[in-house]
Amino acid sequence: EHDMRLVMNMCDRILVLNYGRVLATDRPEAIRQNAEVIESYLGKSHHTAAS
Repeated sequence: EHDMRLVMNMCDRILVLNYGRVLATDRPEAIRQNAEVIESYLGKSHHTAAS
């Protein structure tokens, strides 16, 4: 699913893939804070700006 609001609200655990590689498997709260997930989906500059 690509509707992140839905995924974050409905799932207890989330597995994030990037080009077939597992980036993270964790609770929604941890996925939101995961630097590798943020960088892969939003870009490196977004992560540094958000810190």
